[in-house]
Amino acid sequence: MSLPLFWFIVIAFLWVGYLFLEGFDLGVGMLMKLMARNEKDRRVLLNTIGPVWDGNEVWLITVGAMTFAAFPMWYASLFSALYIPLVFVLMGLIFRAVSIEYRGKHDSDKWRNRWDWAHALGAFTAAFGVGAALGLTTTGLPLNENGDRVGGAFAWLTPYAVLGGLAVVAFCLIHACAFLMLKTDGEIRERAKRIVTRWLPVGILPLAAWAIIVQFMNGKVETLPLLVIAVVGAVLAWIYARRDRDGLSFISLGVFLVAGAATIFASMYPVVLPSTLDAAWNLTVENASASPYALKVMSWVALFGLPVVVLYQGWTYWVFRKRVTTEAIPAPHSFKNQ
Repeated sequence: MSLPLFWFIVIAFLWVGYLFLEGFDLGVGMLMKLMARNEKDRRVLLNTIGPVWDGNEVWLITVGAMTFAAFPMWYASLFSALYIPLVFVLMGLIFRAVSIEYRGKHDSDKWRNRWDWAHALGAFTAAFGVGAALGLTTTGLPLNENGDRVGGAFAWLTPYAVLGGLAVVAFCLIHACAFLMLKTDGEIRERAKRIVTRWLPVGILPLAAWAIIVQFMNGKVETLPLLVIAVVGAVLAWIYARRDRDGLSFISLGVFLVAGAATIFASMYPVVLPSTLDAAWNLTVENASASPYALKVMSWVALFGLPVVVLYQGWTYWVFRKRVTTEAIPAPHSFKNQ
């Protein structure tokens, strides 16, 4: 296996890991205003992601840094072309993080309501922006022969960007409900189950459409089995949710995500960022990659570092595996006099 191909696979793995782990975090954030009915419900939702949300967010930083190091041309073209939406993603993540830390600092319904809106809107903005960026990565931007964007500041705002944004937002909401089925009990779990069993086919539709579009744009027959696996995963997630098999439903939804994302990345290979102006100006794993020496050094680091990160995060989820219920939530308190 060539080093550029190895790093293309690593970056695809990191993006899938981010969408799987951060997906339910962002979805829970949006559900703070869509599903929770009172303060106890919102506290339960926050406690399900409390031990893990900041660790999940690190995957986005890692994939950005790895792209910069392994494929500097891909990073430069993508991030410069998407400067505006990525600024909004950053702002959304900041608002979400600050809201989680600050909502409990004052015992006031108005205070908490403002931070809950900041959390929900920040999560939505981050999910939509990341989806738009990935949608354009896989369908193309107006790039010239130097890899520079052609057009104004909003040249990125295309139907594919909107589709990618909606795909990630919708998946995050369904993924979060599957996660809440696994991590909560009582009325919140029942509400989450009703959402999954009723809305799962609708929630996964934009992501499925995205995978199908990229599949047919590139015309690779060998990736069709991955689409079939994605469909099977979605069907099993819905069936298991109806049968109260929470863990299997959550895993099956993960299979849908992994297979769907694998379809997208495998279909576009060896292109990492298509040019909508001329196919000859596409950025590929070869012309966008760093030097062989840099990739070799990074590969040795990744071979030791990535397994440690995955094992450590898996251990974290095992430690905090128990369900969260409203009965376990203490009364709110304020730090204003401390």
